[in-house]
Amino acid sequence: MFHLLLTVIYLSFISLGLPDSLLGAAWPTMYTQFNGPVSYAGAVSMIIALGTVFSSLQSDRLTRALGTGRVTALSVCTTAVALGGFSVSTAFWQLCLWAVPYGLGAGSVDAALNNYVALHYASRHMSWLHCMWGVGASVGPYVMGLALTGGRGWAMGYRWVALLQVGLTAILLLSLPQWKGRGERGEETRGEALSLRQVVALPGVREVMTAFCCYSAIEQTTGLWAVSYLVLHRGMGAEDGAGFASLFFLGITLGRAVCGFLTLKLSDAQMVRLGEGLIGLGVLVLLLPLGTGSALLGLVLVGLGCAPVYPSFIHATPAQFGAEHSQAVIGVQMAAAYVGTCLMPPLFGLIAQHISVALFPFYLLLALVIMAVAYEKMLKKCGQ
Repeated sequence: MFHLLLTVIYLSFISLGLPDSLLGAAWPTMYTQFNGPVSYAGAVSMIIALGTVFSSLQSDRLTRALGTGRVTALSVCTTAVALGGFSVSTAFWQLCLWAVPYGLGAGSVDAALNNYVALHYASRHMSWLHCMWGVGASVGPYVMGLALTGGRGWAMGYRWVALLQVGLTAILLLSLPQWKGRGERGEETRGEALSLRQVVALPGVREVMTAFCCYSAIEQTTGLWAVSYLVLHRGMGAEDGAGFASLFFLGITLGRAVCGFLTLKLSDAQMVRLGEGLIGLGVLVLLLPLGTGSALLGLVLVGLGCAPVYPSFIHATPAQFGAEHSQAVIGVQMAAAYVGTCLMPPLFGLIAQHISVALFPFYLLLALVIMAVAYEKMLKKCGQ
C-alpha cells in the first residue's frame, strides 16, 4: 500500500508539471492568432497565478476538510477541464476565462501535496518527486512542439495534455482508500487552521515568502520567456525554440534526480546554496556572446540550479516552523511563489515589448540576488 500510494504521488507531481510549460512553448504561435502583442502571455499567466494564490491560501482549511487525496483528485480534474477550455478557445478573452479554473486547481494541489510529502517522506523523496514535476514540465513543450511540427496546431497540444490529466484524475479517484490508509487526516491536520495574519507573524515567514516569490520569478520567467528570448533575440525558429526550451526543464529534472542522492550528505540549506550558485553561473553563460549554443547551455545550468532550491525550501518547513503549522506555512509559501508568478513574468513581458527581450538574463540575476539575501535572513530568524 505504501509503495502504491508513493507511485500515485509521483504521477501527481508529473501532472503538476505538464501544463506549466505549455503557454511559454506555444505563445510565439498563439499570440499571432489572437491579434495581440507578445506581452499578452503575461496577462494569462497573471490570471492563472491569481487563482493559485487564492487556492493556496485556502489549502490549510481545504485539506483539513477533505484530506489530501480528495483535494488532489479534485484539483487535477479542474485543471483538465481548464486545459480542454484552452484548446477550444478562439478569442483572447476565452483564454483569460479558462485561466481562472486552471489557477484554482493548481494552487490547492501544490500546497496539499508538498505538505504531505514534507511530513511523511525523507528529503530525497521530495527531490525525486519534484523531479517528476520536471518530467512533466519537460514533456509539456515536447508535446506542444510535436503538435506544432505535425501541423496540428497549438490547440491539439493543449488537448493532448488535457486527456492525460483526465486519465490521472481517474487513477487518483481509485487511490483514495490508500490515502486514508496512511492517516492523511491525522498529523498534518492537528489543531485549528491559522489565519493569514497569524502565519505571517511567525518568525522567518516574511523572509521565506520573499525567497519563494523570487524563486518563482526565476523559474516562471524562464519557462514563459525563454522561447521568446531564443526566437526574438537569438534568431532561432519558433518550432525549434519550443523544443529547445525544454532544456531548461530537463535541467531541473536531471538536477532533482541527482539531488535526491546529494541530500543524503547535504542539508537543506546547503542544497539551496548549491542551487543559487548554479543559477548564477547559468545566467552568466546566457550573457556570453557565443551564439545559440551558449544560450542553450545557460538554460540547462539555470534549470540545474533551480533543481534543489524549491524542494529544499519546502522539505525544511516542518523543521523550521513546526509540523502543526506546516500546512498553513506551505500554503502561504505557495501563495508567495504564485505572487512572483503573477507579477514578475508579466513585468518582464512589458520590458521585452517596450525595451528589449535581451534583458532577460539581467532580470533573472536581480531575482537571484534578492532570493539569496532573503533566505539567509530567514535562516537566522529560525535559528539555523
